[in-house]
Amino acid sequence: MAEQQEQQDATAAPNPDDALGYEHARDALLEVVRQLETGGTSLEESLALWERGEQLAKVCQRWLDGARARLDAALAAEEDGARGGE
Repeated sequence: MAEQQEQQDATAAPNPDDALGYEHARDALLEVVRQLETGGTSLEESLALWERGEQLAKVCQRWLDGARARLDAALAAEEDGARGGE
């Protein structure tokens, strides 16, 4: 069932959140968390906020994964360069 959902997500229209920068997505996620922690919202509003938070968390994770990949590549290139200079 989760696999079917992932396939549907992959074929769905592009998410406008994908264009967000890391800092913007992080700040929006912090605001969602603040609203959820404050309470006072209906169940439906809380669920919508939670879903929004999940989307924003995925955007942040993609940015962090990309940053990690860039760091790993830079470190590997540096290591290869150090080996070539020996």
